[in-house]
Amino acid sequence: MEAESRTKNLKGNLVKLKTMGMLWALIIICVIAAIISPQFLKASNIVNVIRLVSINGIIAMGMTFVVLTGGVDLSVGAIVGVVAVAVAMLFQRNVPIVLAVAVGLVIGAVLGAINGLGVTKGKLAPFIMTLGSLTALQGVSLYLANGSPQNWRDTGIDFKFLGQGTLLGIPVPVYIFAAVFLISLYVLKYTEFGRNVYAVGDSREAARLSGINTKKVEALCFVITGFLSALSSIILISRLSVGEPTAGDGYELDALAMVYIGGCSTSGGSGSVVGTLIGAILLSVISNVLNLLGVSPFIQKVVKGLIIIGAVLLEKQGKKAKN
Repeated sequence: MEAESRTKNLKGNLVKLKTMGMLWALIIICVIAAIISPQFLKASNIVNVIRLVSINGIIAMGMTFVVLTGGVDLSVGAIVGVVAVAVAMLFQRNVPIVLAVAVGLVIGAVLGAINGLGVTKGKLAPFIMTLGSLTALQGVSLYLANGSPQNWRDTGIDFKFLGQGTLLGIPVPVYIFAAVFLISLYVLKYTEFGRNVYAVGDSREAARLSGINTKKVEALCFVITGFLSALSSIILISRLSVGEPTAGDGYELDALAMVYIGGCSTSGGSGSVVGTLIGAILLSVISNVLNLLGVSPFIQKVVKGLIIIGAVLLEKQGKKAKN
C-alpha cells in the first residue's frame, strides 16, 4: 500500500511539473507575441483568442476523458460536421431552437456511444474504431448536405446569441467553456466516476479486479466526448450562421494537441483538465500569433503536428527519467 501511495504521489508531482512547465511556456510565448506583434494585445484580438479557446477547448475537455483511459477519439471533428448539418437542416424546417439544439446534443452523445460500444463490446482499438467513424461520418455529413453549406437565413430564426453574443463584454462561448471546464474538473477530481477514469487508464486489469466496470467507464468517456463535440458544433454554427459539413475538419488534431501539450499521458492514467486548459490557451495563442504574422495555414498545420510530436517525446523522456 505504501509503495502504491508513493507511485501515485510521484505521478501527481510529474503532472504538476508538466502543467507548471506549460504555464511558463504560455507566459513566455505571450510576452514574445506582444513584442513581435503590437496587434496581439488589442482588445479585439484578445476576444478572438478566448473565443477560439472556448470552441476548440470544449472538445478538448471531452477528449481528456478518453485519453485518460488510454484511448483516443479521432471522430470528434466529423461529429461536429454531422451535428452542424443536422441542426441547420432542422432550422430550415422551422423546428424550435431549443428542440433543434437538444436533438443535436443527443446526436453527438449517440455517436459517442457507438464509438464506445465499438471499443468495449466490439473490442476494436480506439484508434481503429474512431478512424472508421471519422471516415463514415464525414460521408454522412456531406451526403445530408449534398456537399453544400446549409443556411437558415430565410426562415427568420435568430440563432446568433450563443456564438456571437456577449455578456459584460465577454463572449458567451467563454461562459459555456468555463462551465464545461469546472464541471469536468469536479467530475474527475471529486467523483467516483472520475477516480475510475484514472484507474482504468492506469491499469485496466487492476481496475477490473477491484470491481470497476471498466467497459462502462470507457464507453461513458466516449459519450461525454461526443456530447461536448456536439455542443461545440452548435456554438460554431451559431457563430457562422451556417451548417458547414466540413466545419470540424482538423478539430481532432487541435483537441489532441491541447490534451497532449497539457500533460496527459498517451497511455492513460495521468493528466488533468487544468493541463488541457493551459494546452488549449497555448495552442490558440500560437495559432493567433501565426495568423497575425501572416504565416500560411498550411505551415500552421506543420507547426501543430510538430507540437504534438514534441509533447509526446517530452512525455516519453519523462517516463524514462522516472524509471
